[in-house]
Amino acid sequence: MKHRLDPLLRPTSVAIVGASARTDSLGEWALKNLLIGGYKGRIYPVNPNRDELQGHSCFGSLAELPETPELVIFAVSDQRIEAALDEAIEAGVPAAVIQSTLYIDDDAEPTLRERMQRKIREAGMLVCGANGMGFYNVRDHVWTCGFDSAAHEAPGNVALISHSGSGMSGIIDCDERVRINIAVSTGNELSVAMDEYLDFVLDLPETRVVGLFIETARNPEGFLAALEKAAHRGIPVVALKVGRTEKSARLAISHSGAMAGDDATYEALFDRYGVQRARDQDEFTTMLIMFAELHPVGSGGLVTLHDSGGERQLLVDLADDAGVPLTELSDETVTALEDVLDPELPAVNPLDAWSRGGPDASENITRCLALMMQDPGAAIAAVIHDRAPYGKIYETYLSYMQRARSESGKAVALVSARQGTGYDEAVVTSTSSGYPVLDGVSQFLAGVRALFAYRDFQLRETTAPQPADSRTIDAWQSKLAGGDTLDEANSLALFNEFGVTSSTSVKADSIETVIAAADDVGYPVVLKTAREGVLHKSDHGGVILGIADADQLQHMYDIMSTRLGGDVLVSAMAPAGVEMILGVNRDPQFGPVVLIGFGGVLAETINDVQFALPPFDAAHARRCVDRLKLRPLLDGVRGEPPVDIDAFCELAARFSEMAAALGDVLLEVDVNPLIVHPEGAIAVDGLVVGRDRREADRAET
Repeated sequence: MKHRLDPLLRPTSVAIVGASARTDSLGEWALKNLLIGGYKGRIYPVNPNRDELQGHSCFGSLAELPETPELVIFAVSDQRIEAALDEAIEAGVPAAVIQSTLYIDDDAEPTLRERMQRKIREAGMLVCGANGMGFYNVRDHVWTCGFDSAAHEAPGNVALISHSGSGMSGIIDCDERVRINIAVSTGNELSVAMDEYLDFVLDLPETRVVGLFIETARNPEGFLAALEKAAHRGIPVVALKVGRTEKSARLAISHSGAMAGDDATYEALFDRYGVQRARDQDEFTTMLIMFAELHPVGSGGLVTLHDSGGERQLLVDLADDAGVPLTELSDETVTALEDVLDPELPAVNPLDAWSRGGPDASENITRCLALMMQDPGAAIAAVIHDRAPYGKIYETYLSYMQRARSESGKAVALVSARQGTGYDEAVVTSTSSGYPVLDGVSQFLAGVRALFAYRDFQLRETTAPQPADSRTIDAWQSKLAGGDTLDEANSLALFNEFGVTSSTSVKADSIETVIAAADDVGYPVVLKTAREGVLHKSDHGGVILGIADADQLQHMYDIMSTRLGGDVLVSAMAPAGVEMILGVNRDPQFGPVVLIGFGGVLAETINDVQFALPPFDAAHARRCVDRLKLRPLLDGVRGEPPVDIDAFCELAARFSEMAAALGDVLLEVDVNPLIVHPEGAIAVDGLVVGRDRREADRAET
């Protein structure tokens, strides 16, 4: 199948401009790696001072080549590279690899990098880099890296796309259990961004998993499309996302904006597309191995077999910390295990199957593992044993894994209780045969959590959102396009029109109109200031709850009007319940992101929130709610009745449809608090900050 990146990633001919005989130079390794990788196309070293390099005739310039190469690897200094690029563009070369930084001292404006990027884009050239380490297309035998590397057998089953050059080489060169098919160090992405490489590797039949070492998505639309393609094809993506700063929070007007840091959007989009996130390179590598080599996991939890009571107990603690469910063994499995185990060993999961040893120990352990794996509640198993001396693994460990899987048909891995040391060829061969040998229990549990999460992601059923009335959308887009901030009454009116049930707030500016408004909405009422510029009313003493009658209302109005002016809102009291928050924050790359969490004072103190890309259905909202730390509050505590979580999730889904429909003209939105009570849910306060489309259009151009 043809792909736009073919001239770059699987060219039929390659020229190395700056090919060299100098030991360990980029020019030497660029040519050497093509040969080590078994490149099958035509190779043209370009060096006017040499006749031959590594068995290949040299040419003085690109113009002297017998053909226009599809790919040129630049191995010249930054002082010479612009002229070399000009020559390549003049020759019509479609693709290039640039590994240098494109920085020279005392540079003029525009800088070398800016000049190069402009020329590359005007020429439509496909470029890997700059400031990267090239790529390894192991599958098609195209290695363009200018450094030494480990051996890589073709084909592999893992694709790795990394903004960090060391993040790429530190994985593919240091662990033979990761069977690389394609690895790319994308660098500064002068013309080809991560999403295009991702799209390319998803078309390869060998790709079992894709790893992304990501700093930022330079082409957001393409990135979302590529993740959608991965989800559709059932190819898991594992991400190591770096950079969790909160640049925008300092400038936010709403609570939602302050709580939504730069990383929140990535959490939301990873959740949308089933991307599994690793915290560090150990977890990242382990997840890649597990997704690439293990059988798919079915329903159920984890069963583990040990030869140590202490390590068995530690596993319970670590699994709880990692959020990995351990299988509760059925009565039938327990009875069968008791027939095999020594009497002093409890038949529980995790299972310590070693006590007295003896000649039958290995057979008994094998039988125990098989019985646990055949339990209907077991999805995956692990044999957690220490390594043998010198980092070796005992052959018996592998034999009882193999036999147990043959009897159960379920995935199983061998995990060392601590990071393994030394080298054992059996580690690699066993892993490649579908019995991964892994190091470190914590990393393994993170991998299991990812396997279970991806399994559950694939089982999700979504309901298509009901689009709002087009006239309603057009009307509110017009109102918000100037970037105005809506007052509470207009904010609540907006929510109501999109199906987010909100309290009725009546504007008033005198005691007579205040009394009339209270008669209309019915006592008890809430009195709020409507003074212009007061966005967070409670912070200014601008909210008085539970006003029972006209006399009390007149007294409270006198106090509020003296302090904050006579413009007020009169609203009906919402039922007692739990305060929640819904919000929208606009990400500069991906657009609107919805925030779901606990509101009121908790929004400012606990910051217990989840993020989601709109639109989404009520089931997705429920998944977000169930991940909140304070989730038990919704079930009722200390005699309080449970609240209507389903009603809240329905409102959250409608709110997300509003965010999607108006996302182009929304900067920030708060619904805080939204009261969830036993009979439903209602928004009682709101803040909507519009996005000036004229300024946005000017910024984009």
